[in-house]
Amino acid sequence: QVQLVESGGGLVQSGGSLRLSCAASGRTFSSYVVGWFRQAPGKEREFVAAISWSAGSTLYADSVKGRFTISRDNAKNTVYLQMNSLKPEDTAVYYCAADSLVAPSGSPDNYDYWGQGTQVTVSS
Repeated sequence: QVQLVESGGGLVQSGGSLRLSCAASGRTFSSYVVGWFRQAPGKEREFVAAISWSAGSTLYADSVKGRFTISRDNAKNTVYLQMNSLKPEDTAVYYCAADSLVAPSGSPDNYDYWGQGTQVTVSS
């Protein structure tokens, strides 16, 4: 069993930066793939980024490549999402998710454990 808690969301101007954190409980977290997803009002949940348990493999949505960076610190049971050059279209609730996958996945159906989400709002 893994419990996830996101933090670091807020209001930022276009072009600004935020760093989201996903803190996990559970001894097996270090062996889990972790993904970040987001959901804007009236839209479906969409994939943002994912990272393997060893941090040796990452996956990004085309819309965030070159702007967002996912990383993890297994000693702290935490995964981060550094978001730079933010745009108004990045406004959404951001969720982290985890599961014992063999590789990072962009499909939300592959993740069993989810956090409650943190709001990110980018003003123009």
